[in-house]
Amino acid sequence: MQREITHPGKLLRDDGRLAQIGWSRQPLLDCNLENARFYALRPLQRFRIKRWDYYAVFTPRRFFSATIADLGYAGNVFVYTLDFETGDLHEEGLVIPLGRGVFLPRNSTEGESRFENDRLSLRFTVTPERRHVSVRWPDFHEGRGVQAEIALRCPPEHESITIVIPIGERRFYYNRKINCMPAEGFIQYGDLREELHPQDSLGSLDWGRGVWKYKSFWNWASASGFLPDGRTVGLNLGCGFGDLSAATENALILDGRIHKLDQVRFEY
Repeated sequence: MQREITHPGKLLRDDGRLAQIGWSRQPLLDCNLENARFYALRPLQRFRIKRWDYYAVFTPRRFFSATIADLGYAGNVFVYTLDFETGDLHEEGLVIPLGRGVFLPRNSTEGESRFENDRLSLRFTVTPERRHVSVRWPDFHEGRGVQAEIALRCPPEHESITIVIPIGERRFYYNRKINCMPAEGFIQYGDLREELHPQDSLGSLDWGRGVWKYKSFWNWASASGFLPDGRTVGLNLGCGFGDLSAATENALILDGRIHKLDQVRFEY
């Protein structure tokens, strides 16, 4: 049975266990990872906590994504781009030992995620009505370079699918997926510059925090698009690790409203 969370509170109790389990239409729980308790030696816990912000943008011509992640023992940033017309796909990433220089905010509703060095700069900024994705990577794809300045419209009433599920006794997954955010700005890839317009370009966010088992596996599918009447429609489907009896991330998102789905099965 799917359990909807409707009251705000803390993610973790003082003993490190989840305070609530279920799904919500908005991120209601404060991500107090400092309360995590899964190792006897608390200083070691930071090396197993996983945090990431993943943005994806769909334009009439291109799929573009950028990620900033802190995996505890290492940070990771990556960008990839797919040209629907030419089939050109390129992905490039950078591993940062111990996550030095990676900054990620406490909650998905606030702050700035960033990593910068002498080669590249990624910044994701949250404001009350918008999310801004800024990417500068001059030597991306053997010097072709990629740059993006994208604003994603996300008013407070725009619903998203948020889940809180346990993984075994002390581990957990706290995740928020936002679909169908109208996008504007530009993407510059090599000599090609694309202007983004909210009537034909949409963005999405995968925001994750948690502690997993050493080996994990899952499936994820996400889509954002437009209906003939101009309304946005999105789909988020997932299955895999964790206890999904109280909550799944499966939902249809129509015109900014969640329509919850139960279990799904991936066959391939």
